[in-house]
Amino acid sequence: MQPALPGTIDQVVAALDAVVADAIATQSRLGYFAALYNRVTMAVRDGIRAGSFEDGARMGRLDVAFANRYLAAHEQFRRGVTTPASWRLAFEAGMRLDLSVLQHLLLGINAHINLDLGVACAEIAPGSAIDGLEADFNRINDLLASLLPEVELQLIEISHLLGVAIDIADRMDDLDGRIGNFSMREARRSAWRFARLLAHLGGPLTREVAIKARDQEIALLAFKLQEPGPFSLVLGGADWTSIAAHIRILAHGTSGIAGV
Repeated sequence: MQPALPGTIDQVVAALDAVVADAIATQSRLGYFAALYNRVTMAVRDGIRAGSFEDGARMGRLDVAFANRYLAAHEQFRRGVTTPASWRLAFEAGMRLDLSVLQHLLLGINAHINLDLGVACAEIAPGSAIDGLEADFNRINDLLASLLPEVELQLIEISHLLGVAIDIADRMDDLDGRIGNFSMREARRSAWRFARLLAHLGGPLTREVAIKARDQEIALLAFKLQEPGPFSLVLGGADWTSIAAHIRILAHGTSGIAGV
């Protein structure tokens, strides 16, 4: 029987902690995304407690609904049952030795933002209520931007070549033409458009058809994101000897780089 999903943000953090701990123990690359996502979740929780959102209670519900889609997909994959295609590709990529840490992160981000975020928004704010969510949705962008500088430093800590080869800030903010045509900015814009579409669709069957069609579309992008090549080596390359160490770096809010 599938474990009960979290009902509060604190429970989400505990569930993600468990995923990260298991990934460290088993040397699983699936821990990369889980570690980074847990930091984002804790930042959202802090923002809610600080009154940073127009409707903190609603943002809490959104955070839980959003996280539960990832946690459900992770458990489905672990149990070998049907998993959304975009998540299945991200999880299966965890077995590959030829992808960089950044590519593993982007595969998780791709599925979670491009698919799950719109679904969660429409679930929490159906119909015309979706318009009232937009301001708080956009505030998340500011929160993500505040985390990027440290994440960039941590990615350099994982692969020192990263800082020499590419301007990380540009890459993290706009990956067009660099890795599978992925852009973080466009992903969130697209998620919002999808959320508004879903929110106004009538009937659960119609919404389910739209979600499945979206999943297939995002799965195609996942194929592009996991293309190996020389760029993978620059971004970290095969990491079979340092998986747990890399997860620990991404899980902590303070970089271990000397002098930072």
